[in-house]
Amino acid sequence: MRMKKMRADVQALMFLLPFLVVYVLFTIWPMIKGVEMTFYKWTLIKKMDFIGLDNYRQVLQDREVWEALWHSAIFVVLTTPTMIVLSISLALIANRQSVLQKFYRSIFFIPSVLSVAVASYLGLFVFQPYTGLVNSILHLIQMLPGDKEIFWLTERSLAWIVITLITLWWTVGFNFILHLSAIQEIPDEIYEAAKLDGANDNQIFWRITLPYLTPITKTIMMLQIIASFKVFMQIYIITGGGPLDQTRPIIQLIYQTGFRKNNLGYAATMSYLLFVILLVLSALQYWVNNRKGAEDR
Repeated sequence: MRMKKMRADVQALMFLLPFLVVYVLFTIWPMIKGVEMTFYKWTLIKKMDFIGLDNYRQVLQDREVWEALWHSAIFVVLTTPTMIVLSISLALIANRQSVLQKFYRSIFFIPSVLSVAVASYLGLFVFQPYTGLVNSILHLIQMLPGDKEIFWLTERSLAWIVITLITLWWTVGFNFILHLSAIQEIPDEIYEAAKLDGANDNQIFWRITLPYLTPITKTIMMLQIIASFKVFMQIYIITGGGPLDQTRPIIQLIYQTGFRKNNLGYAATMSYLLFVILLVLSALQYWVNNRKGAEDR
C-alpha cells in the first residue's frame, strides 16, 4: 500500500516537474536576484558596489517615491469603487430578458479585448482639444463656446478624470463577465418566492442579488486594488505622468529610475516597497473578509 502511494506521488511529481522548473526559473529566481539587486549600486551594464541598506534608507526618505505612491493610491480610489458599481450595473442590464441582450453582452465586453496601447490612443483621440470627439460634441450641442476649448490632459483634475474613464471603459468587461456569471447562478426560485411575498425590484436587489454577489465582489475588489496600484501603460501613453508629474504612478517612477537614470538597484528597492504594500493590503483585506464571514456564521 505504501509503495502504491509512493509511486503515485512520484508520478504526480513528474507531471508537475516541467511547471515547477519553469516557475522557479522565471518567477522565484528573478525574485531572488531582485532582492540581491537592492543591496548594490546596480546599473544596466553591471553590478557595482555593495551598499547594504542604503537603497532602503533612501527610498523611505525619497519624496518622489511617496508622491508617486500617492498618485497610485488616488487611481485606486477613483477606479475601484466605480469599477464595482459599474460592473454590477452592466451585469444587471445584460441579464434582463430583452431582444438586445446579446448586443449588450457583446458591447460591454468588446473593449476588454483591446490592447492597452489601442485603448489609450483611442482615449487620446476622444479627449484631444480642437479635434477631439468630446470637445466636438460639446461644441455641437453648444455646451462649449466655439472660441473655447477644454484641455483635458493638461489640467491635473481633468487628466485624472480622463485616465479613470478610459481605464473603466477598457477593463470593465472582465469584471462585468464575473458579475454576470454570479447573477446567473442565483436560483430563480428565490426571486419567485420573493415576488410572491410582495417584494419590489429594489428590495429584491438589496436583499437577494447583492448579498449573493458579495463573494465575487470581494474578489474583484482585491484584484482591482492590486491591478490599479500597478497601473502604468495607459497613464504613460495618455499623460506621460503629467502635467508636472501630477499623475505619475509608482510603476512609471520605477521604470524611469531603472532604465532612464540607469539605477536598477534603487528601482528594484522601490519595486519591493510596492510589493510589501500590496502584500499588506491583500492580507488586511483577507483578514477583514474572513472575520466578517465568521461573524455571519
